Amino acid sequence: MRVAVYSVKSYDEQFLAAANSSGAHEFVFLEPRLTEETALLAQGSDAVCTFVNDDLSEVVLEKLVRLGIRGVALRSAGFNHVDLAAASRLGMQVVRVPDYSPHAVAEHCATLVLALNRKIHRAYQRVREGNFALGGLMGFDLYGKSVGIVGTGQIGACFADIMLGFGCRVVATDPFPDPHCEARGVEYLPLDRLLRDSDIVSLHVPLTPETDRLINAERVAVMRDGVTLINTSRGRLIDTPAVIQALKIGKIGYLGLDVYEEEEGVFFEDYSERVLHDDVLARLLTFPNVLVTGHQGFFTEEALQNIAETTVNNLSAMENASTLVNEVTLERPDGQ
Repeated sequence: MRVAVYSVKSYDEQFLAAANSSGAHEFVFLEPRLTEETALLAQGSDAVCTFVNDDLSEVVLEKLVRLGIRGVALRSAGFNHVDLAAASRLGMQVVRVPDYSPHAVAEHCATLVLALNRKIHRAYQRVREGNFALGGLMGFDLYGKSVGIVGTGQIGACFADIMLGFGCRVVATDPFPDPHCEARGVEYLPLDRLLRDSDIVSLHVPLTPETDRLINAERVAVMRDGVTLINTSRGRLIDTPAVIQALKIGKIGYLGLDVYEEEEGVFFEDYSERVLHDDVLARLLTFPNVLVTGHQGFFTEEALQNIAETTVNNLSAMENASTLVNEVTLERPDGQ
């Protein structure tokens, strides 16, 4: 199968080539994101392989179908950027990578908590300038603090295990409580009570109409003063202007983000010598108690290997008309 692979970085090419060492597929590696303008680059391919910031809207899918492309292989678990209704109407198959390494994202989430609390990012810069003073770097013990986890899928459950290891009280909210979490002592609460009871709140849910702007001004208002808020899932889970306002008045004490609602075209790119035109993101970066990473939570060797191997297997199943265990449809939105 000839596959046009969009949004390719050197590491994508490395791991996909290794997973495809048998030569089962012909990969055409493309650096640009998939958009209406770049869809033509896939001409002559049987399928496209895309990442989280590629455009898989109706107009792009229609253009791909006109080029003879019938399959989309996502190199991600999330699929909120795919118009599944249009894919179904056009007869396009969409597959994803549901499990790559929940530990990678959960550990990154814990890293954000620790770095913000102990102000590692600020301490690092100070020491490099020869300033070894401790003023302004005071943190707090994680032991005994209440950690609220919104969503206990695989990543949320891994993060719960990590926080329990620190001696935290862990509470969670999820329509389907995890027996493993309950056995470990995690208490399930309604969302608003979790927000009131937690010193640290971490988001681990997909972006759906129900979770869009899940953390808004009203929900921020019920949180504890000085709360730590972490989002490693999807940017639009939070209302960014409302969160900025809460940072300004000290309602939110610390904010850790690995995702951002307008990250498309910014994250995964080098802007060190360019002007950042996103005023909201630029404002976030001015806060000393905000730590933003560029969607790197998944970025471990183990995760990239799993993503590449699952992607190649998905493409092989698509080519051989086998059962697509990782297919995403309107009827099976969880891809299971």
